[in-house]
Amino acid sequence: MNTPHTWNAGDGADGGDNYYRGVGWYRRHYTVPSDLAGKRLYLQFAGVDQVADVWINGTHLGQHRGGYSRFRFAADTVLVPGKDNVIAVRVTNARDTGIAPVSADYTFEGGIYRNVSLWATDPLHVRMEDYAGPGVYLRQSDVTAESATVTVTTKLWNDSGTTRSVVVRTVIADRNGNVVAEAGSTAQAVPAAAGAEIRLTVVIDRPRLWNGLADPYLYNASSEIHDVTAGADRITDVVTERLGLRAFAVDADTGFHLNGEPIGLHGVNLHQDQGVRGWAATDADHVRDFDLIRELGASAIRMAHYQHDQKDYELADERGLIVWAEIPLVNSVTDSTAFTANAQNQLRELIRQNYNHPSIAFWGIGNELTDYNGGATNRLLDSLAGIVDAEDPDRLSTYAVRSEDPDGAQAGLHTRTTGFNKYLGWYYGSKDSELGAWADNLHKNSPSRRIGISEYGAGANTTQHALNPPRPTPGGSWHPEEYQALFHEAAWQQLAGRPYIWGTYVWAMFDFPSDGRNEGGQPGINDKGLVTRDRQIRKDAFYWYKANWASTPTLYITSRRWTQRTDATTELKVYSNADRVTATLNGTSLGTVSSSNRVFRWATITLRPGRNTVVVTATVNGSTYTDTVDWTLG
Repeated sequence: MNTPHTWNAGDGADGGDNYYRGVGWYRRHYTVPSDLAGKRLYLQFAGVDQVADVWINGTHLGQHRGGYSRFRFAADTVLVPGKDNVIAVRVTNARDTGIAPVSADYTFEGGIYRNVSLWATDPLHVRMEDYAGPGVYLRQSDVTAESATVTVTTKLWNDSGTTRSVVVRTVIADRNGNVVAEAGSTAQAVPAAAGAEIRLTVVIDRPRLWNGLADPYLYNASSEIHDVTAGADRITDVVTERLGLRAFAVDADTGFHLNGEPIGLHGVNLHQDQGVRGWAATDADHVRDFDLIRELGASAIRMAHYQHDQKDYELADERGLIVWAEIPLVNSVTDSTAFTANAQNQLRELIRQNYNHPSIAFWGIGNELTDYNGGATNRLLDSLAGIVDAEDPDRLSTYAVRSEDPDGAQAGLHTRTTGFNKYLGWYYGSKDSELGAWADNLHKNSPSRRIGISEYGAGANTTQHALNPPRPTPGGSWHPEEYQALFHEAAWQQLAGRPYIWGTYVWAMFDFPSDGRNEGGQPGINDKGLVTRDRQIRKDAFYWYKANWASTPTLYITSRRWTQRTDATTELKVYSNADRVTATLNGTSLGTVSSSNRVFRWATITLRPGRNTVVVTATVNGSTYTDTVDWTLG
């Protein structure tokens, strides 16, 4: 087989909560190129779920505990260039109460499900073992249209065996390669088997800002390691990181601000599952997902509930999407030293490995933990919030509260911002007005609190249909697509007019596996996605948000998959960002309807026996668009 690979792409998505959780072994023969002799060699794993032990030629390199972050092992003492080497990896996704998460509402797919790579460096190099981070960290300050200050910290390491005299040079270049700022350090002696941290500060005049969807402009920042021992000048290593210059803040009354301007953060929660491949996604899979998210018109993504593949963060940088990144601290906490250390380690890995991504504005420290009044939970959350402040004081810590739990709201007080997972109209309550009333009440009683909606959603099976259905049973087998659309119509109209809500995130962008579920006629699937797991069907609710969020013309007839009808009397409903929509049924005009809320409705139309053709037309930005469906009665 090839990596990336998971052994749970199938059995983890078929229901029964009985997918394989245990040990799997991988073994590969590999000949290291001869010209890498004398280099420092590192074996890098982008993601293994969830405990990995690695051997090379029978020597144990180490163990990594945690299913979502990158890790590296130094391998030059055991890999023999020019010779055949045997790499063996023991992986287990068995339940382990010492690793976060202990449990969660998704399938824990085992295996080496992200890329594996071999890295070779000079003995004098940018450090590779700093929580598997890039070794070069770009801290921004005083970012305005006039200037931006960037402090570049380069962590270097000397494995050469002798003291070296080292100079670090930092170069900032625009996308065309033109140098816009540079700085160099004075020579510094670095002993053998030791490291150094060099900080250089540069100022970029009149920068082109990373401005979200409007202009996600990226510079390149390079750190060069120069060995100037005995008067020489040899570049031994260069690391280049992309740099997006931006300033952001969250105000308790006016929400999220980017570069001094308020923007609405509206988006989706994203899981890493990819249909038949499960977690073993390709770069093309990631690109396809982001194409769909941009088509939707989203401005933000919550990368739930764990560190995602680097490709996701890179695409967010390039596309201008604001990211909430988080660690997999979900549902429950184990009151043990091992669990605490593991959660803290995963947070440091998340921050170090992703520090330079301009798209990331929020570090999430957990999701829907239970037993909030227990001392262990609050002590852990407090320590994690402290780690965010220490590691990256410029970004915002956040936490997703299970808000139907009255004690849960207190857990969000550890962080600078709070998200609430609100399922009014699905698991409890009414969809029509309670969400807005709840938010207004919280804002009134806690006016300084910065609150967002981290999750809201409802299930939908695209093969199940009903006209204006009541709220289904969440755990039942009947999840008509029309109810999900009604749910989101009501939710967004309550959220859109409340600017103090700094961000809103639909749960979820795609249907995904949760093997313990059995609902909506799809065992093993959480069906709250706006798009089906195979990415083939955009549900009606997808087009509701596209009509509200996207600037591209939208004209979409809902209930289009309800092709076989038994009742002659029905309604016609259209989502569009046009001002008016005109409709015909079997060539006969149904008239023109105007709307101020993107929903166009012909409340009563009568189908004739047999095939019926509905055609709608609208003009958006001076161009005419058409949509059509066929419904068969009888």
